[in-house]
Amino acid sequence: MLGPQCCEKPPVLNPLSWSGHVEKLGGLDVYVSGSPSRIFMVNTTSSFFVFDLIESYEAPNLRYYNIASVAASGFYVVVPDYFYGDPYDPSHQDRPVPVWIKDHGPDKGFEDTKPVLEAIKNKGITAIGAAGMCRGGKVVVELSKEELIQAAVLLHPTYVTVDDIKDVKVPIAILGAENDFLTPPALVKQFEEILASKPEVGSYVKIFPNVSHGWTTRYDINDPEAVKAAEEAHKEMLDWFVTCVQ
Repeated sequence: MLGPQCCEKPPVLNPLSWSGHVEKLGGLDVYVSGSPSRIFMVNTTSSFFVFDLIESYEAPNLRYYNIASVAASGFYVVVPDYFYGDPYDPSHQDRPVPVWIKDHGPDKGFEDTKPVLEAIKNKGITAIGAAGMCRGGKVVVELSKEELIQAAVLLHPTYVTVDDIKDVKVPIAILGAENDFLTPPALVKQFEEILASKPEVGSYVKIFPNVSHGWTTRYDINDPEAVKAAEEAHKEMLDWFVTCVQ
């Protein structure tokens, strides 16, 4: 499920932001930064993989604040362009989110991730973590259920269900927002209870006060409180991966 909170404060995209570069990996354009000794995948969303819901991998906050800080800690960061150059554009009124998402749903993101993971492993990388923001949280959960990654972080996720969390098999951290209509604190608490009943799966759950869905990427860099909250979440994310991805 998506809602207005997913689309608030859209970023101004900048393909030249920060110091990484774009290359082909597993058939997708990916923004990479850092040394490929450990991987962190973000996607939004691996070593570090990042998976995001609607934001392009050209979003400056994602590249500058999320990715650069992880790469500076010694990870190789991979941010795939799951949208194939077609991020959500609110100015296209004839293509609202319910129409746009049909071409870019979580199921497709999950399948698109598999060849990227294989390409990363072909670089000699064996420890991979993944972070998912918004819709990307669903992609990361699916990777966790099949143990295709070694650690996971969900940040203000959407589409994730109680049954999903029951099937998670790798260490997972969930960072929720106090003001989130899509994955409200009550649901995050259910996730926490389920994970507490699975001692074989390491877990960490936190609800951030006074923030809304999307606070880790869609924040105003001129707002000190917003920056502080986002940086705290980024640190929690990084600490989890440093602990779990060796």
